[in-house]
This record gives sequence, C-alpha cells and structure tokens, in this order.
Amino acid sequence: MSSPVVIALSAIGRQTIQVPLSGIQAQLNVYQLATGLFMDIYKSGTLIMAGVLCQDRTWIIRQPSYGFPGDFIFVDTQGTSDPDYSGLSNRFALYYLEGQNV
Repeated sequence: MSSPVVIALSAIGRQTIQVPLSGIQAQLNVYQLATGLFMDIYKSGTLIMAGVLCQDRTWIIRQPSYGFPGDFIFVDTQGTSDPDYSGLSNRFALYYLEGQNV
C-alpha cells in the first residue's frame, strides 16, 4: 500500500478536477447540495460512481468491483464534522490511497 495522496480542492460549491492516480486519469466532480457534499467519480472518462455523499473518515468507493485501484476519504482536520464546501481549502482534506479497497 502506498502513501496517501492529498487532492487539492477549492472552497467553492461546485468543482471538477482531473488528476492522474494509479496510472488512471480520474475526474472528480465535487458539489454542495442542501443535504451535504457529494462526489461523482470517473475512471478514464467512464462514470463509475455518482452522487456519493461525502462524510468524515468514510471511504467513498469501498468496493474493488468498481475497478478503481484505490479509494478516497475526506478527513476533518479540526474535528469530526462532515465536509462542507466552505472548508475544502483548509479544514477538510481529501485523500486518495492506492490499494485501499482491494
């Protein structure tokens, strides 16, 4: 298992980032709704998960059957609150860890 990768996000309510992870081009759509922060995950242009609720210290993908070689997790660096877009650049960190869900 490799070291966690920090994925930089901005404190805005809707954003799309593309990042190479584990030899795959990943696209993450992160967006705030009234009910929480959500994420869509694309693997090499193909949607593999949509509308996943992001919670503190809870793995996002969880299953190797999605074909992604790792998993994502949000961590509240100042407590145990679920992430909110306003703290994405400083309070809530998004990590990727290869081999987590396999």
